[in-house]
Amino acid sequence: MSPLARLRTLAVAFTQPAARTLFFYGFSSGLPFLLVGGTLSGWLKQSHVSLDVIGLVSYLGLSYSFKFVWSPAVDRLPLPLLGRLGQRRSWLLLSQCVLALALLGMAAVPPERHFALFLAFVGLAAFAGATQDTAIDAYRIEIAPPEMQGALASTYVFGYRLALIASGAIALILAQTIGWADAYRAMALLLLPSIVAVLLAREPAEHRARARNLRDALEDSVIGPFQQFFARYSARLALLLIAFVLLFQVSAQMLAPMALPFYLASGFKLDQIAEISKIYGVVVALLGAFAGGAAVLRWGAERSMPWALAAAAASNLLFPLMSLHPGSVPVFALVILGDNFSTGLLGTVAIAFLSDLTDHRYTATQYALLSSLTVLGGRLLAGLSGFMVTALGYTRFFVFTALAGLPALLLWFVVWPALRRHRAG
Repeated sequence: MSPLARLRTLAVAFTQPAARTLFFYGFSSGLPFLLVGGTLSGWLKQSHVSLDVIGLVSYLGLSYSFKFVWSPAVDRLPLPLLGRLGQRRSWLLLSQCVLALALLGMAAVPPERHFALFLAFVGLAAFAGATQDTAIDAYRIEIAPPEMQGALASTYVFGYRLALIASGAIALILAQTIGWADAYRAMALLLLPSIVAVLLAREPAEHRARARNLRDALEDSVIGPFQQFFARYSARLALLLIAFVLLFQVSAQMLAPMALPFYLASGFKLDQIAEISKIYGVVVALLGAFAGGAAVLRWGAERSMPWALAAAAASNLLFPLMSLHPGSVPVFALVILGDNFSTGLLGTVAIAFLSDLTDHRYTATQYALLSSLTVLGGRLLAGLSGFMVTALGYTRFFVFTALAGLPALLLWFVVWPALRRHRAG
């Protein structure tokens, strides 16, 4: 294919209507991620909550790791009243509305006043965000053919990363000027454009027969997706794939709860963190996301995967530089450049890879299982990150998170040949 033809293919892929829709869905998906994660850690830190407790609070985000438990309902259960929008859009609209209400609830009962109730709203926001992700992933896989998934992943990540600017930089600036509660109220309002996008979007043309009874429903929506996955890939390859998916984002997930407390401990103020980490960093991550999308279109997700894995793990080794040069803006910028570009790159490659593993008959359930596993291992360790920093110090902790990426990279060279033999045979 000539360079001009490749450019034309890229243009068609990135400008299709589904890609524009996925931009808004990506924004909606990305908005709660920091609001129940990194940004929340800053709120808790300034509310004088200990690092150990901040790490444990990150376990509320395990909804993202166990969303496959209720994904069969998202895949098959029609919603009353909203059902006329279609299976995907009805669940999207419901989860977005619940998410907005949960964010408003967090603003109404800040942690210094009613900590337990505040955490309940955090958990509800995480649950709604995870449910929303399940519906979005199914929508994305069903709305376009496999060859277009790289482009859809890129525009989705583009919207996702812009949401990280909003829930990161803008939220931090608002927190410093008008307070944390009003900042979270503003974040809830930012969901409105995505809600409108759901109402205007086209429902995928996938048609599923209704189950005749409860037994058939369980067989179709719960047992069938898992049985089909193991039948499709054989038990050995399926277990290898699950093990790989469980490991390949451990480095980034372990780091997340301690990042903002580390920036504050390094002498930076919220507005500085917002400018460097949450704006500049997200722009760099967008470049990484588009680089990942272009790499998938050019070489495929499988050939791009080891390079993305290596870059993501190595980028964690930049963080100790901040310990050696506390308060240095150039060093901070360098760290953010490496970390966010590699995160964006791996994120797009991972989405395309997981989409390719999913059967269209069970998009919500199978993709929910796979995407849940990508964060499960890291989140379980992330809950202990506060204790790790207390015991090891920040520098050794960051080195440990980088080394935690090696098992996935080594396992890939076992998974890849087995996957190729399976597809060839």
